[in-house]
Amino acid sequence: METKIKISDELVMNQIYIIRGHKVMLDSDLAELYGAETKQLKRQVKRNAERFPEDFMFELNTEEQKVLR
Repeated sequence: METKIKISDELVMNQIYIIRGHKVMLDSDLAELYGAETKQLKRQVKRNAERFPEDFMFELNTEEQKVLR
């Protein structure tokens, strides 16, 4: 049986960033929302790549990473 947890809109909105003109969530934030480890989330996306659009995920460059810290 599926367990549903209510997550506030404010919590989600605070984890959305504008990067390269797109609204994005960091993999670590998304994994936390799903109660998973980041590496587990990334592994599942790679295993099921055909289910996602090509531009679904991208890696931040060094400068973008610095800005978010």
